[in-house]
Amino acid sequence: MRTRATTRAGQYAALLAYLAFLSFPFLWLLSTAFKTPRELARLHPTWIPEHPTLANFRQAFDEQPLLRSALNSLLVALAAALIAVCLATPMAYVLARRRTRLARAASGWVVVSQAFPFVLVIIPLFLVLRNLRLIDSQAGLVMVYVVWALPFALWLLTGYVRAVPVELEEAAAVDGAGRLRTLVSVTAPLLAPGIAATALFAFVTAWNEFFFALVLLKTPEKQTLPVVLTRFIGAEGVADLGPLAAAAVLATLPSLVFFAVVQRRIAGGMLAGAVKS
Repeated sequence: MRTRATTRAGQYAALLAYLAFLSFPFLWLLSTAFKTPRELARLHPTWIPEHPTLANFRQAFDEQPLLRSALNSLLVALAAALIAVCLATPMAYVLARRRTRLARAASGWVVVSQAFPFVLVIIPLFLVLRNLRLIDSQAGLVMVYVVWALPFALWLLTGYVRAVPVELEEAAAVDGAGRLRTLVSVTAPLLAPGIAATALFAFVTAWNEFFFALVLLKTPEKQTLPVVLTRFIGAEGVADLGPLAAAAVLATLPSLVFFAVVQRRIAGGMLAGAVKS
């Protein structure tokens, strides 16, 4: 019993240390956002602001159109997440249920495509979008985000589909349901945790993405929040640290809220008890 208690205490200590490691950047960013310029200029910074102030938030909103750029990011990220999920779900179903050479080759290509860096694909993407007249267009940016998120979404959802018992689909086929009806009415509800995780991945990826948005969007009114955040850095590379931290805190909140909304779907095991042995 003593050994088990010691092991449990060690596990909790390791978990707390890991949580502290993960939360440190955000807590430090939050602390910086409320510090005065004098505190930010200190050689030995403090953990907790001595004189908390909202001046950095007011300055950030006064200097840059944060609300407009946040709305642009929100629309682009939601559209990319929705389209990626709608495309990846039936494709993952086919890859999981069709054990052919073509399906295995497609699955391998999905994994290999994740190794391509951004710089390698930006020129072909730019040329394609230019021919489609989608440069400096949020629709074109959504298309790029969907293409970029789709391989990982396929890989993730394929595993979830394979975890769904085939007996459920066979029972639906006996009742006269076709493939599409089976996918919509039987398989898709059981894939809710996987769909939620895929939507979260696609949303966070699109919300935080900077490189494609910087290259493809030129009109200031269409630019997303990560691009606007770079305006707090001067021409000589000196950052306006207080307003930048305040704007970065605001940019982090939507991802946290979105995760809080879908985390129950991700953590919930909806397949438990679906088939009796």
